[in-house]
Amino acid sequence: MPHIDLEDMESGTGRLLDTGLNSEAQTQAVIHRAGDVLFSKLRPYLAKSYLAIAPGSATGEILTMRPTASLDSRYFLYVTLSDLWLDWATSTSYGSKMPRSSWQIMRELQIPLPELDEQRRIADFLDKQTALIDLLRQKSERLISVGDDWFRSVVWSQITGTEEVDQRSSDLPWADTLPSHWGTVKISYVARLGTGHTPSRSRPEWWVDATTPWITTGEVAQFRRDQVEAIFDTRENISDLGLENSSAVLHPKGTVVLCRTASAGYSAIMGADMATSQDFVTWTCGPELDPAFLLWCLRAMRRDLLGRLAQGSTHKTIYFPDAQSLKIPLPPLDEQRRIVDRIRAARSHSLLAEDASTRMNALLAEKRLALITEAVTGRLDMSTARTAAA
Repeated sequence: MPHIDLEDMESGTGRLLDTGLNSEAQTQAVIHRAGDVLFSKLRPYLAKSYLAIAPGSATGEILTMRPTASLDSRYFLYVTLSDLWLDWATSTSYGSKMPRSSWQIMRELQIPLPELDEQRRIADFLDKQTALIDLLRQKSERLISVGDDWFRSVVWSQITGTEEVDQRSSDLPWADTLPSHWGTVKISYVARLGTGHTPSRSRPEWWVDATTPWITTGEVAQFRRDQVEAIFDTRENISDLGLENSSAVLHPKGTVVLCRTASAGYSAIMGADMATSQDFVTWTCGPELDPAFLLWCLRAMRRDLLGRLAQGSTHKTIYFPDAQSLKIPLPPLDEQRRIVDRIRAARSHSLLAEDASTRMNALLAEKRLALITEAVTGRLDMSTARTAAA
């Protein structure tokens, strides 16, 4: 029997995400039938509803509601996706960090109940209109994906110099050819290799009056999509006393960091003097290597890092000796900087397109919610709407 958890439900659409349902019911699961409407009691403002198409079970955090003969299931689903329902569920929920709504309160909400035929006409209309809106949102999201692919191709082309006419065979394991006038070098020959440490948590005085930014794997979310170069803020700081009494090192601004454990392969530049945990390897560049060029090299070679060097099945790890052996292309310094400028220009174009798509998706989501609310509350003239929809 398929089991539905909160993470299986998509916000605001009445659909399930393509995450694959759990095959067995969990403890305290609630059984539902086909035609039941499921609504997430936890954080109701996320608008997670679903019309069950087959028998199954759901987590106890989901409110299971069975429409009577006078209430069409599809119409009721749209009611639960309207402002009428969501505003009530949110305003009457309890708890601050993880607010929940309750059936005892939700059952007091009065909803519009037109004749059954009219409910079905409203549901038919909304099925068509929301499908069109969702199609536009999918196309907009696809543009973001296409933009990401294009930007990655630009990075690869620039870092490997594919636009140069005069090429030679490459001695790098992740690039077949390079421009003839480029060299290659071990990063450790042109940058000082380092790492970090975690001061003992059993010494609370090492964490008091802490002012030194300390990079951990929690910061990887900031630069996971490669749209951000430098990191300026960290979730935790360490103190001067912690630095002095541990193997943690204060690295200078401009040092390049590469995560080598839980989020292996992701990299950034320190936007200020910072320390790191032992989960990172660092390079402080010498005069022959631009830090931003090194950063984009590491990002271009991420697939090789994870596929050839990273070890482990569940959690990939890049070990320190392998990091020591990494090699990159080494064009002249002024050319490195021109390459970085071209990558940044491409990134700016990609971000502009992404921002436009994000704004479009937000407007479409607002339109979807407004349309559903107007239809189920009777503020939309369905005779006119049906003609327009046809």
